[in-house]
Amino acid sequence: MSVLSGMENSAGVVLRRAVELDGCGRYQESLVCYQEGIQLLLQVLKGTKDETKKTHYRQKMRSYMDRAEQIKHHVVKEQEEGKYHKQIKIVENATGYSYENLFKPYVDEMLTEVWVEDPYIRYTHQLYNFLRFCEMLIKGPSKVKKINLLTSRDDDKGKDQQVSGLQEIKNSLEDYGVTLDVTFLPIHDREIRFNNGWMIKIGRGLDYFKKPQVSVTMT
Repeated sequence: MSVLSGMENSAGVVLRRAVELDGCGRYQESLVCYQEGIQLLLQVLKGTKDETKKTHYRQKMRSYMDRAEQIKHHVVKEQEEGKYHKQIKIVENATGYSYENLFKPYVDEMLTEVWVEDPYIRYTHQLYNFLRFCEMLIKGPSKVKKINLLTSRDDDKGKDQQVSGLQEIKNSLEDYGVTLDVTFLPIHDREIRFNNGWMIKIGRGLDYFKKPQVSVTMT
């Protein structure tokens, strides 16, 4: 199978999933799939020399783009009216709930600043989780320039580890042009806010993964 054929197959899979999600009313997820599928189809179009196929791909793209635009307007309208609400329950030992899977639908090109409120960004595995969350944010398509973390200070023996770990993450983010602003306050609530309008209430915070049985080294 050629690279072009493989890309065409991938586009078909993603776009069929978009239509499926669209039909189930899972509009935000379907929008992400439409956008990814359209990008793949665009690459196929660029690599195709057959004019008949090009015309076919253009018609398909136009149809998918029109539907994606309709969904985008619908989601934005519900978001502005405070009607958009989605609840996800993660049961014990469940898999498939990476930060990418949970948050990526809300990370778009309009996102430039994020606020994270989580009282438990202290221990090595929690710092590692926060680092992975930050990495997810800067991978794109967002243009995040600032991440604000509000967390509780560890007043026990782990204080130095917490401060040094957060400083390492701050230094790493600076290499990507992203500022990390850390504030310590005795908080209890957990939520994540994006300046593109989304607010995520996350009951267990970023620490919903099981603690690893081996130590995790910050890199």
